[in-house]
Amino acid sequence: MTGHPGRGGSGSNKIPGRESLRPPGPRRFYDAVTIAPEGEAFAVKLDGRQARTPGKNALVVPARALAEALAGEWSAQRQVIDPVSMPITRLVNTAIDGVTGKERAVRADVVAYAGSDLVCYRAERPQSLVAAQAYYWDPVLRWAEMRLGAKFKLAGGVMPVAQPTKALTRVAEYIEPFDAWMLSSVHLMTTLTGSALLTLAHVDGLLGLDETWRCAHVDEDWQISEWGEDREASERRELRYKDMWAASELVGLVRQN
Repeated sequence: MTGHPGRGGSGSNKIPGRESLRPPGPRRFYDAVTIAPEGEAFAVKLDGRQARTPGKNALVVPARALAEALAGEWSAQRQVIDPVSMPITRLVNTAIDGVTGKERAVRADVVAYAGSDLVCYRAERPQSLVAAQAYYWDPVLRWAEMRLGAKFKLAGGVMPVAQPTKALTRVAEYIEPFDAWMLSSVHLMTTLTGSALLTLAHVDGLLGLDETWRCAHVDEDWQISEWGEDREASERRELRYKDMWAASELVGLVRQN
């Protein structure tokens, strides 16, 4: 079986294996959650006061549908605010506090993932895994060649392969128009899957969310079929999927604007 020598992958995210180890969140301090137009954007308000990100920036978003999704997460909180149950809010906070003004660096990081993309590193045996990788990943590489004009090299085993400069340039050109909202989603999905190509194929409509997630876990699912499922690993994967869902949802909500 092959390992992926790239910069991330689904196993690299620091997500607690047991939710009970997380410290309790703050108590709910508001009653009503509302949405108010603010120019061409929409603000989320708590008891009429501007909601803010952890960085103290105003929680203002470009699409009403996105503001409604945020308001839904805030309204659903009970006595204690649980950030784990607010994946879209957490991602929007990242977009506002961490990505806005740093778009160039985030784009560069996505391109770096493409340079060591999961789908380019193939097992040499057993044949069942070789076939599974080809079945799920080859269509993505064909999409990249046809849609982006980017032809990627494959590598067997764990030895890194340098991707053509032209291929990485095409990826960079494709994501150049993405704003902080799109980049936050794309970057998160890329780190969760270990694949910029899977992420962009999903954003472009080639793959649905569940299909993208399945493609990102070909190796893991093969191991499960051979050795059985580990409960804690399954719980971590479920938590990561919630973040993946939120990132995909954010793309759709922003595009409604």
